[in-house]
Parts: sequence; C-alpha cells; structure tokens
Amino acid sequence: MTFFPLFHNTNHLKVLLIGGGNVAKRRVKTLVKAGVSFDLMSICVNDGITELVENAGGTVTLGAYDCDEVMRGYTFICALTDNRTVNHQIAVDAEAMGLLVNVADVPDDGNIIFGAIIDRAPLTIAINNGGASPVLSSILRQQLEQLVPKAYGQLSRLVGTYRPQVKKALPDTKQRSIFWHQVLQGPVAEAVFSGKHDDAESMLKDHLKEIDSGGNKIMNTGEVFLIGAGPGDPDLLTLRAFRLLQKADVVLYDALVSDGVMALVPESVERVYVGKRRANHSVPQTGINQLLVDYAKQGKRVARLKGGDPFIFGRGGEEIETLAQQHVPFQVVPGVTAASGCSAYSGIPLTHRDYAQSVRFVTGQLQDGSVNLPWPELIVEGQTLVFYMGLKGLPLICEQLLAHGMDINMPVALIEKGTTQDQRVLVSDLTQLPAMIEAEKVMSPSLFIVGRVVSLHDKLAWFTSSRES
Repeated sequence: MTFFPLFHNTNHLKVLLIGGGNVAKRRVKTLVKAGVSFDLMSICVNDGITELVENAGGTVTLGAYDCDEVMRGYTFICALTDNRTVNHQIAVDAEAMGLLVNVADVPDDGNIIFGAIIDRAPLTIAINNGGASPVLSSILRQQLEQLVPKAYGQLSRLVGTYRPQVKKALPDTKQRSIFWHQVLQGPVAEAVFSGKHDDAESMLKDHLKEIDSGGNKIMNTGEVFLIGAGPGDPDLLTLRAFRLLQKADVVLYDALVSDGVMALVPESVERVYVGKRRANHSVPQTGINQLLVDYAKQGKRVARLKGGDPFIFGRGGEEIETLAQQHVPFQVVPGVTAASGCSAYSGIPLTHRDYAQSVRFVTGQLQDGSVNLPWPELIVEGQTLVFYMGLKGLPLICEQLLAHGMDINMPVALIEKGTTQDQRVLVSDLTQLPAMIEAEKVMSPSLFIVGRVVSLHDKLAWFTSSRES
C-alpha cells in the first residue's frame, strides 16, 4: 500500500490551488462539494474558474509561483500548473513546511492523492490505486455507485443520532455490535431504503424500548424477501435483488432459478430447495408458505427466490398472503419475467408497430389434460400470445388455436432455457411445431410465443448460445 487512506475534517483544511487549467477546475468542484475552504493562484485562469472560487468564498490571485511564502496559512497545497518543474518545486517547498501536497499527474512528487469518491454524506467511500490509473478508479466508482443506495446517507444519519442512546442501553460491546448488525441489515435499514424514514425511526425507537424493558434483550425480527430471479441469466437480476441476497440468512429457491443466479448467493447462506416441476412438487405450496413463516419467526432474513417475476404465474401472491396473515414483514422485488427476457434474447419483440399492438400472457399449465382457455379471445390479429408452462399441452394448444380460426401459417417459436448459454429457439408454424419439439426432445423451462412478430427472429436475433453457435 503506497498511499494510506485517511479522511480529514474539512473544517480544519485550508487549501491553496496553484494553477488555473482544467485539472484545477475539477479540483475546485471537488472542494466546493466537500465544503472545503480554498484559494487559487495562477498566471492565467480558464473560463468559469474564478466565478466558482469566488462563489465559494475564496480568492483568485493572478501571478506565477515564486517562493514558499505564498503557502503561509494553508494546510494543503495542490500543484496543478502545466509545468512539471514548477509543480515539483512547489511539492518540495510544501513538504519542507510540513504541509500536505498533491501534484497533478505525478503522484509520487507529493504526499497525498485524490481518489474517486462515492458521496453518501455522512458516509463517504473513497477509491485509490496509488495514482496508477484514475480511469480505473472512476470505473470502479461507477460500479459501486449502483450497488450503494443513496439512502445509505440517511441510514448513517439515523444511526449516528441514536448511537449514544444505544451505547447507554447496551454497555456490553458484543451485544451492541449484534444490535447494530440487526438494525443495519434488517427491517429498519430496509425501511430507510424504501423511503420510509419515519417508519424506520419508529422501529428503532421500539427496539430501544424493548431493550430498556428487557435488560440486554436483542431484537429477533425476521423478514422475507420475495425476489424475482429472472429467466436465467444472472446479469438480469436487479441491483436490489442482489443486495438482499447478500444479507439473507436462508434462501428458498425453486427449480426455475438458474445455477448462475444461485452462484451469487454467499456460501454461508443456508439453501433450501423447494422446487416444483410438473407432477413433481418436492414441497407443496402450503408447505413453502409455512416454511417462510417459520424461518422468519426464528428471526432469520429469508430470501424466497422464484424464477422470472413472482407475480406473473409465480404464485407469489399466495405466499405473501400467508405472510401478511401471520404478521411477518416482507417485501417484493420484481424480476424480469420469462416473456420479456426470452423474447429479447431471441430477437422476437413482443410488440411491433407493423405486427402486434398488444401482447397477452397465458398459462399453459393444463389441468387433467383438458384445455380450458378463452380461445375466441386469443384469436386476434395483431396480438402476440405468450404461453407459460405450456410444453406438455403444446399440441393441444396448437390444435385449439387452429380449430378456433387462427391462420394455419401463423409463425410460432418455442424458446428452451431462454437467456442462458443453453438457450435454443425453434421456429415453425402451428401445424409442424408439435412434431418438431418431440423430435428435438425439448425440455423445461420453455416458453411458447405465437404471433407475426416471430417472423422477425431471423433478422433480429443477436444472442448466440453455446448450443446455437
């Protein structure tokens, strides 16, 4: 580690920037945002810099650096001129005076560097790589910006406000640490992230009352995260879903959750398979509902991972009904539903101005071998039909669509294991597809699309899986 990270109290810094070019302008903006007091001197100053400095309460002095006298009264010097020899001399003089000094483009000439900053005041995250690559630090900052919700700043302020009270209520360091871990990874934090700051503060106060009334009693509140895992590609998981997976104590997952998504679950998390395949339910739905309740009432954070979106043929509504009845806290995280994900990865837009002005999702899960669907409503020109869980009943579906008047040449597509490296797309028509899927031995999960938009597949297909390459 070449540069040791430290955070300075901005109230105790007085900065002099020497130089007036583009680098100086970036530094000025950084200091203004941080609320640091500063002045600037330079032979010439780029447009806009003087206004920025003066609006921040600083002064601009026109002139060249000639001696260390100009540094008197400052704690921090930025050498930002276009002349490396001058910058080096500024650094030598500043260090001789025991000052902090940053040198543009030559980090080793100074004793500090600027890092990329993620500002979630009062929480601040800084990234530095010893000045080797500012671009790399910037890229990492952009990635972390997505993973650290802006509400972390509000959470930091809330925790800071109640820290003295918690310290008084829980003098034992270990107990206090457990308390804060539960606050920062539990319903209080999630309420802040959801914009419910008053609810979060109320919950925190309630937990403090519990401690006051029960000695060193630590809260034991569980919660369920109903998470849509998407159709397969782990890159389609939402940032919120990823964040909640990282804080879960136990994950209940079904057969449609891909190995790629499961690989994102930390090794320390307990995994419970509750998969359901056609005619083979490892755990009945009522059992899954009860498991969620039981784990949550043990004080655990429970992630319920469901393929696709939990509210589109995912029975997520049934699960949270049970949670609501049992007064178990929960939240729902939408996922990319199979229709959207599989069609996109197949180059088949579900709607298109020239081909389809509406789309309809239909369950193809047939009961007792019967077909009980509103067929006349499905035979509409300019409409795309998407059948979920329709592999077993596909021959009957094709037969009934034709029997109720659908064009015999209507293009159809069967997408097997969509969005994954095992994706396969079979395109045909209503008369030939049943025989094709039997010959090709198509497996679940699969999605059946009917409509003129399927004809765009050859032109728009962009994703090539390992099976199709």
